[in-house]
Order: sequence, then structure tokens, then C-alpha cells
Amino acid sequence: MAAVPDPLPDLLVALPAVILACRAGAQLLGRLGQPPVVGEIVVGILFGPSLLGWLWPEAQAWLFPQSVLPYIGVLGNVGLLAFMFLVGLELDLKSLRGHSRTAVVVSQASIAVPLLLGTLLAFGMYGDFAPEDTEKAAFVLFIAVSMSITAFPVLARILTDRGLYRTPVGALAMACAAVDDVTAWCLLAAVVAVANSGAPMEAVTTALLAVAFTLVMFSVVRPLLRRWAARADRRSGDAVVLVVLFSGLCLGAYATDRIGVHALFGAFLFGVVTPRGSRRIEATAARVHAFTVPVLLPLFFVSTGLKTDVSLLAGESAQWLWAGAVLAVAVLGKWGGGSVAARLSGQGWRDALSVGALMNCRGLTELVVLNIGLGLGVIGPDLFTILVLMALLTTAMTAPALNLIRRGVDDPRPVDTTTGQGSEEPALESAGTR
Repeated sequence: MAAVPDPLPDLLVALPAVILACRAGAQLLGRLGQPPVVGEIVVGILFGPSLLGWLWPEAQAWLFPQSVLPYIGVLGNVGLLAFMFLVGLELDLKSLRGHSRTAVVVSQASIAVPLLLGTLLAFGMYGDFAPEDTEKAAFVLFIAVSMSITAFPVLARILTDRGLYRTPVGALAMACAAVDDVTAWCLLAAVVAVANSGAPMEAVTTALLAVAFTLVMFSVVRPLLRRWAARADRRSGDAVVLVVLFSGLCLGAYATDRIGVHALFGAFLFGVVTPRGSRRIEATAARVHAFTVPVLLPLFFVSTGLKTDVSLLAGESAQWLWAGAVLAVAVLGKWGGGSVAARLSGQGWRDALSVGALMNCRGLTELVVLNIGLGLGVIGPDLFTILVLMALLTTAMTAPALNLIRRGVDDPRPVDTTTGQGSEEPALESAGTR
């Protein structure tokens, strides 16, 4: 029996290549005013069949041999779990104070309108894009939800870089994104339950188990974590806190994976119930962020890029027309729906359009959702590519649109192009870079 080749040497080449390239892409696009995630998404796509695999397939095969792809995927997913924990930890629901009514109205409108438009779009796309044996309900629900995503972390980073984080419009946008994030993840959990279930009752059972798990996390785990955090600040070392938090997010992820609503939901929910204000927890979260974001997350971007093949759309005018329709529905639903709702809630047109532009930002969160859909078999590689391009374009247009809308109103702080941070306010120390 032939010995299985050791993948470690190949992995030791692929990892630094990915990490350094994504870092360079983030800095390069940062000089153009883009958040780091845009550069990292672009690098991930360029490493895939869209460019490197097309121009120099031998180099792509050497850099990413089949033996290392599973390991890149696993490491990227571990980084993603840690990142979703950080997103949950940063999701401070206290930001709703003073904005609760407007935030709920705007966030729900910016979900309801894309859901409606996405549903209509999905019915038209089902015949051409749904994989064989895919249930229409799962396909339609997934497309609708993918249209309604807002990237809370990217939004926070853009507001911080512009010095708008603590302004009224910034606080409103953050509150809207917080409500949007929670609602969107609940909807996605429902979609995963439907896609994984063979019968309606199985989907209902999965949903009930997810609700029960959420109640346990808030009523049992959260109080226990608060008492433990108080003792940890006095007695435990940082290493103990790191072990407990990482173990907790893994166990939460395992629980929701077994329930059938995807592991990411458990890691996110564990971050939401983790207490804030603890010195050791904040220091530990900063350490997790410092390693996860620049080292592990790029592996997820490249894993996504290797599945994204723009050549699938080449020469197919109908495919590009559908891609244009997807982009139009995405922008109209999120930006239009959010802006109109904010205006009807009493905001001036400039602030309303600003909130709408920020709600249209999708970033990494959309890529997470799309990878879930591809993994479930709800969408195929061609539609996956279209939706990845939509996520890239809607994220890239956010900062320029905000600059245009608020020209002459705000006085943005100078941005250090090496760090992407403004000069007067410290950077967000957790998930805000994505």
C-alpha cells in the first residue's frame, strides 16, 4: 500500500502565500478608501479559476494541490467560527437605546423589501440556476435571505474610519445593523433547517430546538458566564479565559450543528451572551482578533475564491443579465428600502441615504451565507459566482457612496493608510475590521 504524501510541506507554502497576498490586497485597496475585506475578497477570487487558474493552471495546482485544500478549508472555518464569536461579542444591543423605534423600523424594512424582491427574483431564476433536486422553497428562501444581509462588522469599520461612529447617524446605523444582523441570522437558521429537513415536521422540530437552545443560552449560560467573568477578573489568568471562551464557542457551534442550523450560529450566539465589560474577556477577545483576522480568515477568502469561477459567465449574455438583475435587486432592496424607511421615520434625506448606503454593505457576512448555501447544495457554482460578485460590488460601493452623500457635511479624520484607522479614535478591537 502506497504511503499517503505528507501535506505539511505544501501547506507551509500555501499558508504564507495566502496570508501575505491578502494582507497586500487589503492595504492596496485601503489606499483607495476601501475596507480590508474588499481587498481580501479580490485576492481570494484572483487565486481561483477566475484568474490564476485560467492564466497559469500549473501554478495554481502547485500552490493549492488537492492534498492541502481540505486543511485550508478547515483552518478557514475555525477562523470563521472565532470571527463569528467576535461579531456576537461586538453586537452590543445597548446601542438601541434612544434609537429603538427607528432602528427596528429601518432594519426590518431593509430586510422585508429585499426579502420580497429576492423572492420574486428567485422564482424567475429557479429553472436556470437551481441545482437538480433542489426544493423550490429552499432555493427561494435562500435567495431572499441572501439579498437581505448587512455586514455589521464592515459597517462599524467604515463608520470608525470616517469618524462617524459616535455621531447620531452612526449610532442609528449601528443600531439598525445590530437588529438586522440578529434577524438575518435567525432567517438563515430557518433556511438551513428547511434545506436539511426531509419533511415539514423535521424543519419545525429543528426550529423548536434552535429556539430552546437560544433560551438556554440567555437564561442559563449567560448568568453563569457573568458570575465566572467576575471571578476571572480577580483570580484567573488570561490563558484560562482564552481556553474557556474558545471551548465555549466550539461547544456552542457543535450544538447548533447537531441541531441542524449550522455551527456558525452557535459561535455567534455564544459571543452575544458573553458578558462585556470584563477586563480579561476584552483582552482575550483582542488576542483572538489579532490572530484570527489576519491569519485564519484569509484562508476562508481563498477557499471561497477557489469556488468562484467568473469564466462560468463568460460568453453567456443571459448569465450577465441575471447578474445585473441580482445586483439591482440587492441595491434597490437594501439601499432603497433602508433609505425610505429612515426618511419616513423622521430622518433628513442626507442621513436617510447614508443609513441606506451603509445597510447595503455586505462584506464577509454575505460570503459566509453563500458558502453555507453552496455547501447545502441549494445553489450551484454559477449562481454562487454571481452572488459573490454582488457581495464584492455592494461592499466596494459603500465608502464612495457615503463620501458622495456626506460631502461638505462631515470632516473625516485623516486615515493612516498602513493601518486603515483614523488618527483620533482607537480602532475597534474585535470584529470591526471585517
